[in-house]
Amino acid sequence: MSTKPTAARDSFGAVAPKLAELSDEVLFGDVWERPQLSKRDRSLVTCAALIALGKPEQMNFHFPRAVENGVTREELIELVTHLAFYAGWPNAMSAVTKFKELFLAESESESE
Repeated sequence: MSTKPTAARDSFGAVAPKLAELSDEVLFGDVWERPQLSKRDRSLVTCAALIALGKPEQMNFHFPRAVENGVTREELIELVTHLAFYAGWPNAMSAVTKFKELFLAESESESE
């Protein structure tokens, strides 16, 4: 097991060290690195799952990561709009609220 600082170790490693280790080693060290899907595609799938399952707290990490992986903000909004009809209106509204929190404040500070 590696002991270098990671997002998982910083976020919850002190409380759940094994979960942080599994997140680092298995989820991000293996699953996210498999060549069968690009990181961009994995981000779209992950964001879709979070929206469908109504998990806005996880969007704090995965929406910006999706943008880093090549998903545009416009594509994220289109994903939310599309899923409103398949995953439920409340889940889509929660995702839009999270999107605004993450990206509109950033856009407003860039324009100042």
